[in-house]
Amino acid sequence: MPMLGLGTWQNDDADQCAESVRTALEMGYRHIDTAQAYKNEDAVGRGIAEADVAREDVFLATKVWISKLSHDDVIESTADSLERLGVDYVDLLYIHWPSGEYEPEETIGAFNQLYDEGKIEQFGVSNFEPDHVEEAREHAEMPVYANQVEMHPLLPQAELREYAAETDLELVAYSPLARGQVFENDTIVDIAEAHDASPAQVSLAWLNEKGVTAIPKATSEAHIRDNWESVGLELDAEEIDRLDAIEERDRRVHPDFAPDAW
Repeated sequence: MPMLGLGTWQNDDADQCAESVRTALEMGYRHIDTAQAYKNEDAVGRGIAEADVAREDVFLATKVWISKLSHDDVIESTADSLERLGVDYVDLLYIHWPSGEYEPEETIGAFNQLYDEGKIEQFGVSNFEPDHVEEAREHAEMPVYANQVEMHPLLPQAELREYAAETDLELVAYSPLARGQVFENDTIVDIAEAHDASPAQVSLAWLNEKGVTAIPKATSEAHIRDNWESVGLELDAEEIDRLDAIEERDRRVHPDFAPDAW
């Protein structure tokens, strides 16, 4: 899984979404993230098709929404996702939240079937706490490959990172710029200025140092490129320590159906 991807949440203008995906792929990105709930899988698929990049070189992820988590709904909605995306398989299919119609045995049984049929290459979960992951592992016939959660220097997810490191679980960070709040934090801004970089690049470089894959949303070529350039930003140990010491905490995503542990 490439360590930097393009997120597409709220990228619901079809032409703009397709163009941003095409732009990102031709710039060098190889990881594209979407979801049934984003209602843009058609546009994401169009962007992939229009890019001068082979399908097999693209790591494509989508997510099954909480109202589609019965066994039959997982199978049917995934077939619909593949049709909208214009692909035969996705590299990673997530359970979007452990909520709604989620029943571990039934839901994951459908994921097992999709895996056996070659419709999905990897099984992922999103917004899962460690106990949810352990429960998922009891029913999965394949590894739980990744957990996608909100993560950034203002929500460092130390417990989840420790758990992931101990259990061979990839972490994927959504909202890695804290919905723009990283631009307001003095520590992040100071480090960015020292590198002649953007606060976005500092946040993404911090995640990379933690071994976490980031999927920042971007629509304009300028923002897509700014995020991409974070790959070349190296933070020293003192800067990492300063970022780790940020006391401000800011969770940007907390719907009513989020796990009780949040």
